[in-house]
Parts: sequence; structure tokens; C-alpha cells
Amino acid sequence: MSAVPRIVSLLPSATEVAVSLGLGEALVGRSHECDFPPFVRDLPVCTATKLEKGLRSIEIDRRVQEIVRQGLSVYEVHADLLRSLKPDLILTQTQCAVCAVTPADLEESLCAWTGMAPNLLSLAPDNLSDVWGDIRAVGAATDREFAAEKVLLSLDHRMDAIRERSIRRGATPRVAAIEWFDPLMAAGNWVPELIQIAGGEPLYVTPGQHSPWLDWDVFVESDPDVIVLMPCGYQIPQSRADIDAVVGDPRWAGLRAVRHGHVFIADGHHFFNRPGPRLVESAEILAEIFDAWAGEPALGGMGWERF
Repeated sequence: MSAVPRIVSLLPSATEVAVSLGLGEALVGRSHECDFPPFVRDLPVCTATKLEKGLRSIEIDRRVQEIVRQGLSVYEVHADLLRSLKPDLILTQTQCAVCAVTPADLEESLCAWTGMAPNLLSLAPDNLSDVWGDIRAVGAATDREFAAEKVLLSLDHRMDAIRERSIRRGATPRVAAIEWFDPLMAAGNWVPELIQIAGGEPLYVTPGQHSPWLDWDVFVESDPDVIVLMPCGYQIPQSRADIDAVVGDPRWAGLRAVRHGHVFIADGHHFFNRPGPRLVESAEILAEIFDAWAGEPALGGMGWERF
């Protein structure tokens, strides 16, 4: 693909990957979730969610389960708009049908396409290596292989700096990363690796493992040193509004992290839940949180605050 392609990204992390490779001007459409860098908000919106606004975590879970039981998708694709944009490349994913549009959601649009159908690149990262591989894949699909390697080299250097910072800290907190409030879910996939890079010990999940439901008895028995609340798709204000789903449980107050004030809220929407370049910022957020746990001054930073 020698000419600059016309790209529609239906995945926030893929949008960020494309921009990191110098393809910001090639983007001609986006998903309803794509919002970074800020300029992409001006692009035509090609998808919508069937979930009503303002639902609490338990209500979202029930609504999603209802839609799935009906054999439907959580998302709608604006097929006419998508075709009018005439993309050469559509970026999507198969990692999670609940999190973003999948190729299955695009089948009807692609089947009705007139003329040459666009290339479809579907990303499916399970761990940090896969995320870096997806950056290479987008680079290969757009003739930006050199740019991809340059981006990855920078990301690796920044990750190395975070590792060195954790070595200087010394102490290793046992960390519960919570990806959903009700029902309770632990954060998996690349999050355990980010915790390790930042100097913590991830509980419940091994790197690359999909996020599992977390039994409250297991949560209590593990008694973590640090709890990081990072619900999928939630920014910090949304987490605060829904946090009663967790802190309202009578077992919450007895947890070590709660008693010692080591509970933190992170922006899961913009950082931890997006498998793209800003996973480095996610690791930096964890490093700052672990510094705070270790007693270093840290009132809060970009993308996190103490609860």
C-alpha cells in the first residue's frame, strides 16, 4: 500500500496506534468510543452502542447478557456512512465482543459493499507482546514498518525506566486490580504484566489470561496490600459514582488496603483498557501508585487518584 490509505478505526486503541505511526491525517472515520488524541473527535462516527447512558455496573452487565442471549451485538454499525467514507482499511478487533465492534458486526456492511471492499485488520491482543505485535501489524498494513519499530523502541525504553524505578523502590506490594465492580472482576490480559513492570505482584490472574470473575471470599482471603479500581470503560468520575457496588459490601472495610488507605482509582477507559501505546502511561500510573503505597509523597497524578 504505497499511497496514504483512507482509514476507519473502530477501536480506540487502534486509533491511537495509527496516530502514533503518523497516520492521523489518514483517519477518515472512527468509533463512538475513539476520543484520543482530541482531534479525532471531529471525525465521522461510524458506530453506536445499544447500552443506555447512566447505567450502573450491575445494570450494564445485565443489559449486555440480555443482548447476547438474543444473539445480537452490543453495537450498531452505520453502514451507509461507512461506505460513503470509502476506506481502504478498517481497523477492528476480536479480543472482546463486549468492548468494541468486531468483524462479525461488519459482515452486513461488507457484504453490501459496491466496488472494491476495504481491507480489514482485526487486532486480538492477549498480552503486552501481542499489543506490540499489533502495532507492527498496523505498520505493515500501511507501509509504516519503520515508524512502528521506532515507536516500539521508544515504548521499550520507557518501560525499562519504569522497571528501574521499581527496583529502586525495593518493596513489592500485592496488588488487586479490579476491572469491574458488580459482579466483581479482576483485570487480566496485559494488566498483570504492567503491575510486574511497575514493581508489584499481581493477584488472581497470570499475564495473558483473560479477566476472570472474582469471588468475594477469594478477594477477602488474599487481603491485598494495594487495590486499584480500573473498571473497563470507566473514567474516574464514573467509578466514583458507581463505587458503592464495591464499598457497600460489609467485607470491604476489613481489607488491609482499605484499613491502611491504599485504595486507588485509575482511569480504565483511557489507559488500562486500551491495548495501545498508552499502556506505558498505564505502567507509569501504577508506579506512582506503588510509590504512594511505599510512603513517598504522591497525592495523585494523571489518570489516577487515591480513594
